[in-house]
Amino acid sequence: MKDNDELSKLRRAALNLLARRDHSVHELIQKLKNRAYSVSSAQMIVEELLQAGYINESRFTENYIHWRSGKGYGPLRISAELQSRGILPEMIAEHLQITDNAWFALAQKIWQKQFKGKLPDDLKLRARQIRFLQYRGFTREQIENVIKI
Repeated sequence: MKDNDELSKLRRAALNLLARRDHSVHELIQKLKNRAYSVSSAQMIVEELLQAGYINESRFTENYIHWRSGKGYGPLRISAELQSRGILPEMIAEHLQITDNAWFALAQKIWQKQFKGKLPDDLKLRARQIRFLQYRGFTREQIENVIKI
């Protein structure tokens, strides 16, 4: 009886987390583990929720990309963050589309906002602008397109 009660609490905790936002399987298991639930029980409940359609890693990936790109982050940084959340590289590549022209436009917009459209006139300023866009996760090609190296 105690096991059934424990699984019920675990299921409720998982559903509460999912009610707030989408989570990847890896992320959800980690959060449940941090709440002192056993990994095997957490995996069992997460598998149940995956089968029931409460967890959808494709939807999570799509929403995460939209959210982070909206915050001004580029494809390389978003890709790294998704990988750290347990999303497979194939799924990331499918949704991220690094070569999409929208990333060039986003890099331009972020650069414009940060540097007021002022192209660098010396090497120190150029290096600063490049580092900023690299930190944000834009590719070399996208950075070169913005700064006109």
